[in-house]
Amino acid sequence: MNSATALLPAANTLSVPAPRHSPTSSTAALTSQHAYRTHRQTKPSAQHARPGAQPPRTGLLAPLPPLSARMHKLLVLGDQEAAYATGNLQRGGKNTAASDHAWAITRAVAADAVRAGWNCASFVQVMLDGPYKAGQHARTLQHRRGYDKAAAWLQRAWDGARQYVHSTDPLTTRQDFHAALAAFRSRIECTPWKGIAGKTDLRNLIARIEICSRAGSWDHTVSERDLAERMGCSRTTAHNSNQRLIDTKMLRQLDKGSPTEGARWMLISRLPSTTSHHWSTPKGPEAGGAMSGPDVRQPDAGADIDSRTAGQLMQLDAFAHHGLGGSGLAVLAALAERDGQSLTELQASASISRPTAYRQLGKLKGLGLIRHEGELYHLSPTALEGVGAATDDCADPVADWTEAAERLGTAGTAERRHRHHEAQRIHWRHEQVRLAERRRTTHRTPLPHPAVALPQYVRADGCAIDPATGEVIVGLHVASDGRWIWAAA
Repeated sequence: MNSATALLPAANTLSVPAPRHSPTSSTAALTSQHAYRTHRQTKPSAQHARPGAQPPRTGLLAPLPPLSARMHKLLVLGDQEAAYATGNLQRGGKNTAASDHAWAITRAVAADAVRAGWNCASFVQVMLDGPYKAGQHARTLQHRRGYDKAAAWLQRAWDGARQYVHSTDPLTTRQDFHAALAAFRSRIECTPWKGIAGKTDLRNLIARIEICSRAGSWDHTVSERDLAERMGCSRTTAHNSNQRLIDTKMLRQLDKGSPTEGARWMLISRLPSTTSHHWSTPKGPEAGGAMSGPDVRQPDAGADIDSRTAGQLMQLDAFAHHGLGGSGLAVLAALAERDGQSLTELQASASISRPTAYRQLGKLKGLGLIRHEGELYHLSPTALEGVGAATDDCADPVADWTEAAERLGTAGTAERRHRHHEAQRIHWRHEQVRLAERRRTTHRTPLPHPAVALPQYVRADGCAIDPATGEVIVGLHVASDGRWIWAAA
């Protein structure tokens, strides 16, 4: 089971493998040349292998335990989909995007190599002596600064990967994955998601948790339109949320999808951290390193919602942007988790401000979904089904969520969004058919050369006819090879 390996914790330093001027250096060089020739012959088969199938292993990889199919492709072909690419600026304005990208790829391969049972010497040999794309940065570092520097850089990657793998519970069965997914759900329920963007990101994660639960893996496939309909928002909002989660290292895009399937993603289950990842940076424990410092949301003991309730309600029209929205959804989810909370408690549990809490509680009380008793707020008996109850604040409660959306002015939002997305899908399919037919027609009947005279533009005596006016073009004739020629003046 693959996990987020670009942000792995640290470990103590191990001994660096023997330098390249050892007696085995000539043997390693011959093995590298043989691996390069074999890799050039087998590269197409590795690139077009079936998903999940074990790729062929040759050269330096032949005697080693096999990596997973995805990590083998990452090692041999590199990060073709830019799944591990992130831009970053260190203090002083230095762009470290390329080095961070190479570091993330190296850490990902190292973590899977640890799981497969490799040792550090084999990992360093494969990255430096092999022709594989994932080791290109290490080989460049070796060329510029020597073998010792490159081996030490790879050693730090191996240390962090080994510490991460040994400090986490292995996911060997489907039950282990669902237990890890439940723990991840519990963490996001106790994490404050403040503001409109935060509530949107919460919806995004809840929708992806449901998808991962059905897929049985952190890797899952979903298109932006389908995700937007699950979240109850527009496609643009879902796209922006994806970018925020990618920037905070909670989500990774594995590929861009295909004409018949959505993009592949990996949900990253990671614990928030408040300290620098000392040895998890390419430069070691240097201050201001490429991946140092906290960069994720911090847990708050006061935040506490029921994500399953939020997942069931967030697609409804009543929780559209101009209706109850994400903050109203958070209030209901917080009360579903623990009924009978004061205003101050709801601010913390739902991660909303005091004015937002007053505004949303007023809407919910006006619909009969919440009753106010003293200082505490309680859900109506059937509030989660959208059926309100008559109270002192509401003489005419709603009968269902459809009526609630009509009162809030957001009725039909989901249907309009679905029709808009379906129209876009139909248009895209028609475009694909049109382009495919155009390619087939062009391939079968190539267009004639512009200088070739077409029969409909040539008169019996060989003179050219203007297609617009039908008049004879003086001086233009057809040569013996069938092409246009101007008569000499």
